[in-house]
Amino acid sequence: MSTYPLAATRRRRRSVRHTLDMRVSPYAYVAPFFLLFCAFGLFPLIYTAWVSLHEWTLLSDTQEFVGLGNYSTLLADGYFWNATFNTLSIGVLSTAPQLLLAIWLAHLLNRRLRLQTLFRISLLLPNVTSVVAVVVIFSQLFGRDFGLINWMLSWFGVGSIDWAAGTATSHVALSVMIMWRWTGYNALIFLAAMQAVPRELYEAATLDGASNFRQLRSVTLPMIRPTIIFVVIVSTIGAMQIIAEPMLFAQSTGSGGGTFATGGPDRQFQTLALYVYEQAFANSTFDFGYASAASWLMFLAVVIVSGVNFLITRRAKGGIV
Repeated sequence: MSTYPLAATRRRRRSVRHTLDMRVSPYAYVAPFFLLFCAFGLFPLIYTAWVSLHEWTLLSDTQEFVGLGNYSTLLADGYFWNATFNTLSIGVLSTAPQLLLAIWLAHLLNRRLRLQTLFRISLLLPNVTSVVAVVVIFSQLFGRDFGLINWMLSWFGVGSIDWAAGTATSHVALSVMIMWRWTGYNALIFLAAMQAVPRELYEAATLDGASNFRQLRSVTLPMIRPTIIFVVIVSTIGAMQIIAEPMLFAQSTGSGGGTFATGGPDRQFQTLALYVYEQAFANSTFDFGYASAASWLMFLAVVIVSGVNFLITRRAKGGIV
């Protein structure tokens, strides 16, 4: 009896298993992410949109459908637009200098230095530090009466500044906190991208007489452009969702105006995320419908601002020469 049919059958089975493995296994590998995303990302997003169309509070057993009523009320709410302005202001003040400083630090660490590993680990320490500890320490540094910042400014004849009382000063203080936490983290991302740039390009630039700054501008930045776009988008999304820093800053400085969710007595540093928290949990009505509408408008704002930053970054690539 010939074994040829049996061997052919085995080969066909192996071929089928191989084909299934090559075509099906990639989907099986990524399936857990999509399952978790649908359960904890997509479903809450859709459910929040449904809640935003209702008069939904914890004090009532019935949820009346109001359509776009929450959105129309929200767009006429001055506190919402104030929170939007604060979010954009703090985001710009913290993100732009942060990314420039991160690129500069990454460029320095990309050179041959002693104790490189120590310096790289040091850049990550602010990011792993508890945000509570960061805000408490910086609140003391920006203290009105005994703060180190005011003490240093007094050398130049500047009087004591109540950093938490004003809009501009509180935005600067919060931006410094955010920059301190995230600059090193972004610098390591830029450094990883710079490590992949071929050394031959720097050698050729050196032979052409290019200075260190010229090499950064004409060689490094164009080569790490995809990473720059990624960091700009991620930093923008993070800046639009700031909540811990202003909330803890209000508590640490005693400027909550009765509640830490208002971002100061005049709402001078209340962000969009803090405004949503106030509507949902800090108000006595626990208005989830109104807070959900604010969340969706914040989501749209994040998408729009991130898209604008993406287009600006892509268009700016021609200016890097």
